[in-house]
Amino acid sequence: MERSFAAQIGKELGKEIRLCGFIISKRDHGSVIFADLKDLSGHCQIVFLKNKECFLKAKELNEWDVVEVRGKVNLRPKGTENPKIESGAYEVEVNFLEILSKANPLPFSVDDEGYQISEELRLKYRYLDLRRPRLQRNLKIRHQIFNFIREFFSQRNFIEIETPILSKSTPEGARDYLVPSRIYPGKFFALPQSPQQYKQLLMVAGFERYFQIARCFRDEDLRGDRQPEFTQLDLEISFTSEKEIFELIKDLMLSLIKKFFPQKKVKFYQLSYQEAQKNYQTDKPDLRENKEDKDELAFCFLDSFPMFEWDEREKRFEVLHHPFTLTKSVKEGNIIEDKKEILKALKAKPETLLSWQYDLVLNGEEIGGGSI
Repeated sequence: MERSFAAQIGKELGKEIRLCGFIISKRDHGSVIFADLKDLSGHCQIVFLKNKECFLKAKELNEWDVVEVRGKVNLRPKGTENPKIESGAYEVEVNFLEILSKANPLPFSVDDEGYQISEELRLKYRYLDLRRPRLQRNLKIRHQIFNFIREFFSQRNFIEIETPILSKSTPEGARDYLVPSRIYPGKFFALPQSPQQYKQLLMVAGFERYFQIARCFRDEDLRGDRQPEFTQLDLEISFTSEKEIFELIKDLMLSLIKKFFPQKKVKFYQLSYQEAQKNYQTDKPDLRENKEDKDELAFCFLDSFPMFEWDEREKRFEVLHHPFTLTKSVKEGNIIEDKKEILKALKAKPETLLSWQYDLVLNGEEIGGGSI
């Protein structure tokens, strides 16, 4: 018998079906036992009647036991329906039960949000914590957003290309994780902080529009916005402009939010680094009108970062962000891209040079960045 799924039992009313999953609750009323069975689709009510051979075995059931059941799909008695779930008008009258795996009591409840439980305990039992509805919902949305991103860029002639994980160390903004080579003792691979140089080589190869949902690794101290490994949307475009990049990312964000979070109120702003520092004293301004409103999203493209900054300890100018960017200068409010003028400024006043770098800030947090 093929397996059916809990949330769709209404499609098989009157039929014998087979379900597999977790028991997430049990209610013993003496002559009848009710239980809720959960699988990847959702959950449904299953019923054990006293005149069935499986009734005594059902009395042994505990929460989170893994079971296989077979039985007939019936309508629930009038007045006992549960409109909050997809299968709420139906139940399965069980005539066969196999307990595939008995569960020990969990170290914590997984029915609530889990914020009151220590992070150390939750991470120790991560495989159990992931049963929590909030976390399951988050991971499912993440999967759907990845699919949305892939479709969004594919429709715009981008090609998804995987770049190497084991690589040579290159100049980046953080320390590398190193992997020793077995074949060449004393030599090491580096895990990529980003696919920066590979994607630029893909432009040389003529692909012109590349994207990747890339895994990145950075040996940094843990902070709320810094993790040793993370996933980022990475892209590169040939023959482009800052304006085209901004419009592309704005279109992506608006389309994504409209599909997955339609209740959100979205605004986009664009500021220069200098304007942000002058008006907000930060390069991560929170431009929400009501900072208590969880549904308000204020995006800000921040451009024209200084190319260099003075390192007082080293007594020299250092690149502020990274060297992989074009340089520009501003004279009387006009952007100067002439190479000779830029070289003059580089020798005489490097602190006046600006970069074609930009960050994307959301509600005071940097969520992206790039350069031309």
